[in-house]
Amino acid sequence: MNLKRLFIANMLLMAVGGIAQAQADDDVQLIKQGEYVSRLGDCAACHSLAGKPAFSGGLAIKSNLGTIYSTNITPDKDHGIGNYSEQQFADAVRKGVLPDGSRLYPAMPYPDYAKINDQDMHALYVYFTKGVKASGEQPPVTDLSFPFSQRWGMRFWNWAFTADKPFQPIDGASAEVNRGAYLVESLGHCGSCHTPRGLGMNEKALDSSDAQFLAGGSLNDWQVPALRGVAHWDKQEIVDYLGKGRNDKAAVGGEMTSVVANSTAYMTDADLQAIAAYLKFLGGNPSLPASDPQTVSATEAKLTTAKNLTPGERLYLDNCGACHFVTGKGAPGVFPQLDQATIVNAQDPTGLIHTILAGAQQPSTARAPSTLAMPGFAARLSDDQVAQLSTFIRQGWSNKAPAVTAEQVSKVRKTLGQ
Repeated sequence: MNLKRLFIANMLLMAVGGIAQAQADDDVQLIKQGEYVSRLGDCAACHSLAGKPAFSGGLAIKSNLGTIYSTNITPDKDHGIGNYSEQQFADAVRKGVLPDGSRLYPAMPYPDYAKINDQDMHALYVYFTKGVKASGEQPPVTDLSFPFSQRWGMRFWNWAFTADKPFQPIDGASAEVNRGAYLVESLGHCGSCHTPRGLGMNEKALDSSDAQFLAGGSLNDWQVPALRGVAHWDKQEIVDYLGKGRNDKAAVGGEMTSVVANSTAYMTDADLQAIAAYLKFLGGNPSLPASDPQTVSATEAKLTTAKNLTPGERLYLDNCGACHFVTGKGAPGVFPQLDQATIVNAQDPTGLIHTILAGAQQPSTARAPSTLAMPGFAARLSDDQVAQLSTFIRQGWSNKAPAVTAEQVSKVRKTLGQ
């Protein structure tokens, strides 16, 4: 009888151990999946700062309402999300509602995250509660001026400007296009920058059913390009730009540098292809001037002969020609082209001016490990010289953008503290 009981006890222990091991294996897989989902959602860009524990928050996000600080989303029970249930976590991510009922500001892109499916949300919760190291770091508290300090008012903003609906696949579209649509509209929250904003600082559209979705916007005075169709790039060029931070025509700059470094560079080839397929599926976006062989040839010829140059042309040869060449085409995969570039032809020249003054550096990614940097010319060129150089670039070759003034350059220079 004792042997029988011992046998049964051993069998029960083995069963319990097997269940525990299976649960541990499930957690390992979910943590891995959740880490990838967090990359898709670009969580690190806002919640991780250099020199601080991962996901401990503290990023200062400048807005028209004031400065909003990102929160600690580690599983710390005092300053993080360690006491959140899975439902409370999902409500914070999808609805911007914290467990105590207080409301988040939409610097947290919950209007887009509302479309995250249950499977990804579960994996995300497991990752942040079991796969991230807890940190007691306490970031600065967001303290906006009245009336924006009244978070309860966000209840009415949410009622007016958000849609608490799951992702809706596009009828008739391929599985690849719909995967891309899901990534762009939900976790990627691409619309938060690339969709125009309304008077309430709301995204004017949240999905592809509205032509305003991904039709371009403005961020910190940088003109953000439209993504509908991306007519000037083929599908592989979109994939390379997101996966490497560069393609044969362009390189990332501004806020996109962080997006690539923290998010899209980690995406699988299949997901990058899906995003590209979706953007091409949308169509439209004839936003850049068509190539004009006559003006291209005229610009090249004048720069080549280097005679009777305007101040802007001379500044280009002295400062830019070695990398971008007289053709304005740069070097594929190395130096971006200036002819027909989005940043060059933007109505607002802030992005171009900022790049000339401060320079730019491409991120190192697994697909393109080398880092290439453009020096800033703030110390070398005056406001008037930068204006003349910018004007030439915006009106040379096929480009047809308005001239730049020294006053515009001065305004950008002040934001750099130079």
